[in-house]
Amino acid sequence: MSEHLGPGAMSRRRFLQATGLAGSACLVGGVSALDAQAGSVHLPFANGMRDLTRAFPQKGEMILLRTRPPMLETPFDVFDRGVFTPNDRFFVRWHLGYMPTQVDADAFRLAVRGQVGKPLSLSLRQLMTEFEPFEIAAVNQCSGNSRGFFQPRVPGGQWANGAMGCARWTGVRLKDVLDRAGVNAGAVQVRFNGMDSGNLQATPDFLKSLDIEHARDGEVMLAYGMNGEALPLLNGFPLRLVVPGWYSTYWVKMLNDIEVLDKADDNYWMAKAYLIPDTPHANAAPGQTGFKSVPINRLVPRSFITNLRDGDKVVAGHAVAIRGIAFGGDAGVRKVLWSSDGGARWLDAELEADHGRYAFRRWNARFTPAKRGDMELMVKVINSDGVEQPVEPNWNGGGFMRNVVERTKLVVA
Repeated sequence: MSEHLGPGAMSRRRFLQATGLAGSACLVGGVSALDAQAGSVHLPFANGMRDLTRAFPQKGEMILLRTRPPMLETPFDVFDRGVFTPNDRFFVRWHLGYMPTQVDADAFRLAVRGQVGKPLSLSLRQLMTEFEPFEIAAVNQCSGNSRGFFQPRVPGGQWANGAMGCARWTGVRLKDVLDRAGVNAGAVQVRFNGMDSGNLQATPDFLKSLDIEHARDGEVMLAYGMNGEALPLLNGFPLRLVVPGWYSTYWVKMLNDIEVLDKADDNYWMAKAYLIPDTPHANAAPGQTGFKSVPINRLVPRSFITNLRDGDKVVAGHAVAIRGIAFGGDAGVRKVLWSSDGGARWLDAELEADHGRYAFRRWNARFTPAKRGDMELMVKVINSDGVEQPVEPNWNGGGFMRNVVERTKLVVA
């Protein structure tokens, strides 16, 4: 897959063909069949043994956390292959027990309703042909990415660092759709709903909301394309919300309902779930109470070494190449710094092409280890707002927003 997809790389005709508007997208056999195991992997934390699977349609080899609703992690070596994460290796996270395993693209309709002058019912073809196409490169990262590294351990999906990915998203601006409907004066928020649902009637529907100004900022979008192809069904086909610079809990998949509200949304998934401490780095001590909580929101900057792993051997006196990825969270990457002496001295890495403020940025460096023994490499990013990764990891009871200077331990022979 090419990393260099120009603005015209995804024509409307191509998407009309790719999405099969005369038929449907489906997961043959559903998403629970596990008859094609591909081995196992041990993630670097307690109880980290995981199956590798190829059993999920439209997906290559993935790390299996859960079958239903599916949670699939991207193997970390995939991130060493380029800025854009291939669709068939892009992580998967669903919240509710039922998701359609087949979607008729011809019959699909997006409702736009609530505090609008003209309620809409839009087909996928209308979205593709009646609105100006929009494209943006952006990181989609689960709020609980890296939760398995939290100490003390916290409940929830025990991800390593692979619950993230970067794609070039194609679709239409949410602002343009809302403008066609005509937002009423006094509108406060916009709420989004998808086609998934709970197995029990009492399960709260998965609903997420954005403030009206954010929803209409010209970057929030309705995506029908991903890296030059139609969205995989497990990643939200036929339509998903893309909220650049924000955690993926807001990136509602299989989006089919938009409601403009005249008051703040108090549904379960906004008022009780995905709350973080309103503190620097969303940090709270274990057992701490009394702090204000707010809905999770903006991504924070992160960086990783992708070509070396803990325990890898290098040779004293020989140059070693280091490379990796970084992203600035809700801002661009200003610089990536690395250290081989415990952080006493930080050196600038060379940055590769800039694909936009919300995308991964590749970086490179070289060093020559002087003597044999154990050593540790460290990496951190500083974003365009001057925000950098902390030396000590944050902690909170939800296991959200882990961020810390990343370290890789090597053996110098």
